[in-house]
Amino acid sequence: MRAIEEGADFIESDILSTKDGVLICHHDVNLDDTTDVADHKEFADRKRTYEVQGMNMTGFFTVDFTVEELTTLGAKQRYPFRDQQYNGKFPIITLDEYIAIALDAPRVVGIYPEIKNPVFINQQVKWADGKKFEDKIVATLKKYGYKGSYMSKDWLKQPIFIQSFAATSLVYISNMTDSPKVFLIDDVTILTEDTNKTYNEITSDKYLDYIKPYVVGIGPWKDTIVPVSNNRLTTPTDLVARAHSRNLQVHPYTYRNENQFLHSGFHQDAYLEYDYWINKIGVDGLFTDFTGSLHNFQELTSPLPKLQ
Repeated sequence: MRAIEEGADFIESDILSTKDGVLICHHDVNLDDTTDVADHKEFADRKRTYEVQGMNMTGFFTVDFTVEELTTLGAKQRYPFRDQQYNGKFPIITLDEYIAIALDAPRVVGIYPEIKNPVFINQQVKWADGKKFEDKIVATLKKYGYKGSYMSKDWLKQPIFIQSFAATSLVYISNMTDSPKVFLIDDVTILTEDTNKTYNEITSDKYLDYIKPYVVGIGPWKDTIVPVSNNRLTTPTDLVARAHSRNLQVHPYTYRNENQFLHSGFHQDAYLEYDYWINKIGVDGLFTDFTGSLHNFQELTSPLPKLQ
């Protein structure tokens, strides 16, 4: 709601599932860093070790809690240098509640849900009707009227992009919904969760040609577009040009105002970073944690309308 107040065009959330198959909004399958689960002694026996994206991870996981149990947890800020005063004050919300926030906004606000860790979720959660995680997400979106290809009349009424790091999920849902999809791309050395390919292979011309019929764009980690050395930007790759030549949009992530995240050369000025990416690199959209600053930048740099 705060992001909408600050001017967000879309509100973004990762979608996961509870043990009882309820779709929720949460960044990690692991609850340790982003909730107060460790303070809930009644859940002390829920600690587990799972393999997630090829690595063993120990902690508390969304798939071991019912939605009723999860709503007793309070969300918390994972970065210690950010404002901690809201810790414990807000619960984890469901996909339905997230959609309601967008639909209740005083203007048209799009949603940008991510099918998060689908391989892991489908391994751990079984729905009674034999459906998969992806089926459930699409069914929920349809229930609330999300439909229509990019820039169609239906889409402009209720804008949406469906995103995932798992190309197989985007391909799987392609015959179930015509809503636009965006393929997320991580650090080039990392293996994708659903194939045995690295993101380096997945940014090849061959792979972009393969995925193009299924998606309207890619969402790369920004350091994949412009590599960084000693906190300084180096020479940009040709990824944006190659995507644009295939008529694919580019929506990089994640832009943050804090010094810890601003590369040298931007002089601790988030506006300089936005200017570089929008006007020099030529991206089509941005994921930001600081909606207000991006909105202000856009207002400051947009030419005023001519007086009639």
